[in-house]
Amino acid sequence: MKSQARGGTRWRRFAVVMVPSVAASAAVGVAIAQGALAASFSVSGQQFQVTAKSLHGEGFVQYGAMDQTKKGAQPVAVVGLESATITALCQAVTIPLPFNAGKVSMTLKAGDGGNSDKDKVQASKLYIDASDMKANATFHQVDIGVAVDGTTKGPGPAQPGENGRGSYVPGSFAQQAQSVDFTEVDQKAWATSAGTFTLPGLHMGVSMGDAECKN
Repeated sequence: MKSQARGGTRWRRFAVVMVPSVAASAAVGVAIAQGALAASFSVSGQQFQVTAKSLHGEGFVQYGAMDQTKKGAQPVAVVGLESATITALCQAVTIPLPFNAGKVSMTLKAGDGGNSDKDKVQASKLYIDASDMKANATFHQVDIGVAVDGTTKGPGPAQPGENGRGSYVPGSFAQQAQSVDFTEVDQKAWATSAGTFTLPGLHMGVSMGDAECKN
């Protein structure tokens, strides 16, 4: 089945099911400048939080896959974006210290310095492996039920890594859109990769205790 919606159809409830991920989510923390998904990094098995005030993406694809992490196989919704512009990006992760010495939180923020695109986070060939997402969403020229290896509007499915990252079944369900807009994004992700990641106004903070991004 192929379904198309033109203009600015808003699917707020459906977005949680359709894209438990995007948000351009992005991503952020890992920026691997290779022009495509890195083929050989091992997923840690620890999720991180990503929030954004808004995300505009061109060339969107989403499909189900399985990541092989250090804590075992994890089902994910992989979202690919040909390009993304993100406002007020925040990434937070809490890392346990050895010898039961507590926790360290790392928080990264960028792209909140102004209204022009040069003040926002820019990414190309962005892939996000996510397990949960909350956002308001608008999809433009969307096709639902496309075969994952037959998508044409996004960067295409990422090639599975040698560690099993992003493994998918050829011919399985996927969806795509010409462009997407998300606001008030809050997601949990296992991994993120990008061809390029530009982070204006980057600030990283480290402290004891749990980390959290707040919209």
